[in-house]
Formats: sequence, C-alpha cells, structure tokens
Amino acid sequence: MGIRGEVFSSKASSGKRTYFFNVKENRHGDLFLNVVESKKQGDSGFERHSIIVFNEDLDRFLEEFQKAIDFMKENGSQQSKKLDDIS
Repeated sequence: MGIRGEVFSSKASSGKRTYFFNVKENRHGDLFLNVVESKKQGDSGFERHSIIVFNEDLDRFLEEFQKAIDFMKENGSQQSKKLDDIS
C-alpha cells in the first residue's frame, strides 16, 4: 500500500485547474478511484473538490461518464454559439 493508501496516481493540468486521478486501497484491501479537481484561489491556497467511485460502481460510472463526454463533444460548440447569441 502507498502513502495514504495510494496505489496509483496521475494528473492532468489544464490552465487554472489540475485534475488528479488516484487509485487508493482501503484498510480492507478494496480499491476505489478518487478524482480531485484543484484550482488556485488567489494567494491564499487551493480550492479542491473530489469524488470517490468504488470498484463495484466503476463500470456504470464509466458508461454514464462516456455518455456525458460524447454529448459535450457533439454539442459543445453549439452551446457556446447559443451563449454568444444571448450576450
């Protein structure tokens, strides 16, 4: 087991945000995914948000996550145009 139960970690930086993908192991040996968004808040530190996805929920989570990604790819530019028209 790694530090704080971490067995795998990766990150993706994008502008003001950094996303961490941490696979952790609890004290019973079960694996879970911890996804964290970290965003700099001025000079005072970072704002962090996280979700936890348990191993038994992973397939369903990925299925619905992929649907959301597909929707964004198909409709993202259209939504931006609608917002521009409103402004």
